[in-house]
Amino acid sequence: MERTRQTTEFQKSPSIFQMFLKKLFRNKLAIIGCVIVAIMLFVAIFADFIRPYDPNEMNIVDSLLKPGEKGHLLGTDNYGRDVLSRLIDGTGISIIVGLGAVGVGGVIGVLLGLIAGFFGGWLDSLIMRLMDAMSAFPFILLAITLMMVFGSGLQNTIMAIGIANVPGFVRMTRGQVLSVKEEEYIEVTRSLGASKWRILFDHILPNCITPIIVYGTMSVAGAIISEAALSYLGLGIQPPQASWGNILQEGKDYLVIAPHIAVSSGLAIVVAVLGINLFGDALRDASDPRNID
Repeated sequence: MERTRQTTEFQKSPSIFQMFLKKLFRNKLAIIGCVIVAIMLFVAIFADFIRPYDPNEMNIVDSLLKPGEKGHLLGTDNYGRDVLSRLIDGTGISIIVGLGAVGVGGVIGVLLGLIAGFFGGWLDSLIMRLMDAMSAFPFILLAITLMMVFGSGLQNTIMAIGIANVPGFVRMTRGQVLSVKEEEYIEVTRSLGASKWRILFDHILPNCITPIIVYGTMSVAGAIISEAALSYLGLGIQPPQASWGNILQEGKDYLVIAPHIAVSSGLAIVVAVLGINLFGDALRDASDPRNID
């Protein structure tokens, strides 16, 4: 009977994943962030099915229509293109650039941070001085400089923003490695004859990955803003490909007679960044072991 009761209690005890979800969604702002991120992903994946018009189809006769006119919910731009369809198309671009840039910066930055933190010495000094040199440039200025080297386009935008993100990932990873490598189980693993690379990737990296993921999630919002800024300046995504940044750039010349163009793209950027930041904050709080429910 006692064994049966213990088994039942064990089965009823929440798993780590269930506890994580409980902490993640106990904040109402976290739910709002998750909903915004889910909507963005849905729009990006099913853009071909939900956009009402071809985002690149021009109709000068219907240019600068106000929201609601002739079936255009958000109006049209100066070329008669449906603004809503272009915003939907731009959602996919923003997500691709955000995830792609963070992926590039994360892979390079985490690898360099692991090496710098674990091996130390002159290798650590070399890597960190290089990161200091990159950090001497403001983020967007560094991205602009890289875009001038790489050229415009989707892939080059991802690479430029990704490389600009490297110093942040290096510092985050290095700090985690310096803390984890002093733990007793690392010393035990080393005394058992495990190689340095095995210790680094099998034991240290898994114990550093949670804060890195949280940092990467919040970096997606910064990457989306950077893409919009680069496209606004004419260095990122090039027309006729829709991007929130170039929609904003095209709409700035018509703020008086057609403010809906710039306002709609600006609101899309604000809502997306807000949702991702709320989700990132909730993810950080839920993954903090000190935050016990």
